[in-house]
Amino acid sequence: MEGKIEYLCLSLEGKKKKKRNSVLLLLLPSSKFQVVSASAVELNKLRSPSGSEQKIVGEMGKERRLTVFLSIIWALTILYGEMFAYWVPSLWTCSWPHHLRHSSSSSVKRLNDSGDYVKIAVLADPQLMDRTSLHLSPKSLALEIAQFYTDLFMRRAFLLSVLRFKPDVLLFFGDYFDGGPILSDNEWQESLSRLKHIFDLNVLQKTKNMKVYFLSGNHDIGYEALYSKTPEVIRRYEEEFGARNYKFTLGKVDFIAIDSQTLDGNSQGNVTSATWNFIANVSQDSSSMTRVLLTHIPLYRPDWTPCGPYRSSPIINQRILRAPENQQILYQNYVTEKSTNNLLNMISPALILSGHDHDQCKVTHITKHGPVEEHTIGTISWQQGNLFPSFMLLSASNLSSPDGLALEDVVYAHLCFLPVQTYIYIWYMVLFIMTLLIVLFWPAKEELFSHYIGNFKLCFRSLFDGSVFGRVIKEKNEDENFEYEMMWDAEGSMHLIKKASKSPPKSSGDNASVERGNAVMRAKRQTEQEVEVAVACDGNVEFDARTPGPARMKTSMTKLVIRRLLRGIRVLSFVAAINVPLYMMLLFKDWVDK
Repeated sequence: MEGKIEYLCLSLEGKKKKKRNSVLLLLLPSSKFQVVSASAVELNKLRSPSGSEQKIVGEMGKERRLTVFLSIIWALTILYGEMFAYWVPSLWTCSWPHHLRHSSSSSVKRLNDSGDYVKIAVLADPQLMDRTSLHLSPKSLALEIAQFYTDLFMRRAFLLSVLRFKPDVLLFFGDYFDGGPILSDNEWQESLSRLKHIFDLNVLQKTKNMKVYFLSGNHDIGYEALYSKTPEVIRRYEEEFGARNYKFTLGKVDFIAIDSQTLDGNSQGNVTSATWNFIANVSQDSSSMTRVLLTHIPLYRPDWTPCGPYRSSPIINQRILRAPENQQILYQNYVTEKSTNNLLNMISPALILSGHDHDQCKVTHITKHGPVEEHTIGTISWQQGNLFPSFMLLSASNLSSPDGLALEDVVYAHLCFLPVQTYIYIWYMVLFIMTLLIVLFWPAKEELFSHYIGNFKLCFRSLFDGSVFGRVIKEKNEDENFEYEMMWDAEGSMHLIKKASKSPPKSSGDNASVERGNAVMRAKRQTEQEVEVAVACDGNVEFDARTPGPARMKTSMTKLVIRRLLRGIRVLSFVAAINVPLYMMLLFKDWVDK
C-alpha cells in the first residue's frame, strides 16, 4: 500500500459509565472507506486531537524561552567582562590608604580632611607590544589583534579603574615599550603615540592639570652594554620623558627618582657617574622631610626571599648577564648588594617603590637607619606574565612630622588589583561551548529528564495507592471485552455496531492454565492491535509499505538533526543580533578618544 493515508478519529461516549471509546477511520487513496476497529483502551492511547499543532507550539515556546534566557546571560556576561569588572576596584576592593586607617587616632582624623594629603596613583610596566614581543612581522594581523586587545585592557583599566579614584598625581615606573632600545625612530614614535592614547596623557595634562612623573626602565634605554654603544637611545627618551635622575616634592614628602639601570655600570663612565653624583647631592640635602626612593629595578635581597601573600608567580632570584668582551651589564634582576647598601645609606628612605619584576612583592631591608619596606608593583598589562595585574594607591601627607604624625601616617601605600582578563576570556569560551550544547541538545535532554521524573512520580504514587502491597483494586470495564465496527447502509448512513471479542470464555477448572493462556492471548491481541492502528493522529503521513524499518529510522534521525541545526542557527542568530552590537558598542566606547 503506497500513497498518503488520511485518517479520521471519532470518539463516542458509553451510555452507562460515560466511558469514551474511539474509532479510527482510514481514508485510502482509492477513495474507499475502510474500517479499522480497535479496543477503546488502545485508541485512547492514540487519540490526540491537534497533537502536532500542540507539539509545534510547545517547541516554539521552548525555543523562545531558551533564546531569551541565552540572550540575557550573554548580555550580562558582556556587560560585566567589558565594563562592570573594571568598576570593582573603586566600588568594593580598593580605596585610598588614608581611608583604610583606623579613625580612632586624632592625627589620622586630620588626614581625612581633603587638603591634608596628596593622592598618587602608581603604574608600572605597561610594556607595549611591538614586533619584538611575539617575533611577528610589524604589520601582521595577528600582531595588530594582540596589540589592540592588550592596549584596550590597559586603557580600560586606566579610565574605568584608576581615574575613578581621582588621583592628583600619576607616577609611571618605566618599561613603556617592549623593544624600546632597538626600535627605529618611526617605530618608537608609533609606540609613543599608543602610550599617550592608552593613558590619555595629552588630555589629562591639558584639561585636568594632573602632574605626571616618569621613571626610565631597562626596556626604554637598556643597560650599560647597550646605551654605551647607542647613546641616541637615551637622548630620545630624555627629549620626551625628561631627566632620568630627579627629585620632586608632593606634600611633605620628597620623592627621589633614579636611573637604576646605570647603578652597576662602569664607575668611570659618564652615565653611571652622573647617577651616583646625583645621589651624592641628594644625600647632602639637610631637609628633614620624609623620603621615598623610586627605582625601576628592585634592590638586592637574598635568594628565595619571600614576597608576601600577593605574589602569584615563583620567586625570581638574582641574575646578572655581562658582555664577554668588556663585562658590561646586559641584564640584571636586582641591583647588586654593594650598590643597594650604598644607595640606602646615602638616601635613608622611609619607603621604597620599584617595578621591573611584573609581579607583586613586599620585602624589608635592614639598614643602619632601621628597617625599610620595599613595594614592587606588578605590571598593569595582562600580557606580561602576570595573571593578576595591579596598580598602587599612595597617600602623601601635607602635614610635616613635627606636628605629631608617625611615619606610617606621613606616607603609606595600598595595592589594588585589576580584572583578570585571562579568566574573562576563558569564561567567554566556556559560555560559547555551553551555548552550542544547549541549543543542540537541551530539548531532548529536557524530555528525557521529564520522562524519568514522570516515572518516579508514578512509582511514588503507587506506594500510597497500595498497589505495591498487594491491595490492587480492579475496576470492572464493560467496554474492555467489546469492539466497535463501523457499517454503512445503502442510504449512506453510518452505524456503529458493538461486537463481543472472540476470546473464549474462561473455565474455573483450568484457572492457572487459562490465566497463562489469557496473558499470551492478550499480549498477542495487543500486538495485533498495535499493528492495525499504528498510524498516529499527527496529520498526514507519507507511508510506504516497502520501506524497511531501519531506513525509516535513519530518515527520522536525519530530519531530527536538520531540525536541531536549523533551530540552533535561529537561536544563535538572535543571540548574536543582540549581543554583538552591545559588545562592539562597549569596545569602541572605551577605545575612542573622549
